[in-house]
Parts: sequence; C-alpha cells; structure tokens
Amino acid sequence: MTETPSTTPTSTAPKRRFGGTPAQILGALKFYKVMAWATGTMLLLLTIELIVRYGFHSVLMAGGTDAVTGTAHGVGFVAVSDGTLAVTGGFNISTTVLIVHGWMYVVYLVADFRLWSLMRWPFPKFILIALGGVIPFLSFIVEGRVHKQALAEIAANPKAPKRY
Repeated sequence: MTETPSTTPTSTAPKRRFGGTPAQILGALKFYKVMAWATGTMLLLLTIELIVRYGFHSVLMAGGTDAVTGTAHGVGFVAVSDGTLAVTGGFNISTTVLIVHGWMYVVYLVADFRLWSLMRWPFPKFILIALGGVIPFLSFIVEGRVHKQALAEIAANPKAPKRY
C-alpha cells in the first residue's frame, strides 16, 4: 500500500489583500514619504520656534517699524513683553511656522490615511503613523519603517490585487 502525499495544506494562511493596485500603493507611499519629510522638517522648525518664544520671549519678524525708535526693522528676533511686540507692522515668521505646520499635518494625515487604507493595516498602525507628525524626529523614523514594510508586503504578496 503506497501513500500519496496530501494535496491540501495543513494550515491555510489568509490571503493578503490590498485596497489598491501596486501602482496606487506606490503612489500613496511616495506621497506619504514627501509629506512625512516635509511635516517632520516643519515640526523641527516649530520646536525651535516654541523654544525661542517661551524660553527667550522672542519671535522672528521680517520688516516693520521699531515701536520705540521709529526705525525700520529688517529680519530678526523681536522681544515680546506682556504679549506686545517691540515692532509694529511687519511679517511674523514665527506665527507662519505654526500655521504652515498645522496645515501640513492635516495633509500628512490624509497621506497617512490613504496609505493605511490601501495597505489595509490595522487601526493602531494608523495612529502610530499619525503620531509621527507631532513628536519631533519620529516622522523620519516612522517613515523609514513604514516605507520598508510597505515595499516588503507588496513584494511578498504579488497576487494580492485590488478587490472590488
């Protein structure tokens, strides 16, 4: 009596499915990478700005007029005392950094959501990636790991097409 090898696998691993084609995922990955680096850079500028603002009670201003002497102010740090600036008019670069980082973080979250949904990762991974935009230096670390993992999953599952 001869035994024939079993044709049914002993354990059936669930098939990996993506929410998009590999081309869509790679596009989302590139968009995420750009936004992670841009948001991380703006977060570092924001961190420096907050240290200057609350540690040295100064803001970065461009232009304007010195309120005491009446002379023109170029670009530089201006002291803040009792919530008022020593320069009138001008462009507050410190406030601009705050606003730009805030809006870039919103776009970063869109990039995070798009990649997360196309890869069909669990929800805690979305939260971890989102934290990359609010903790200094974390966006660079998370971006590197997410990028490697996404490429590895795409390569390991070439037959995991988009499912409608």
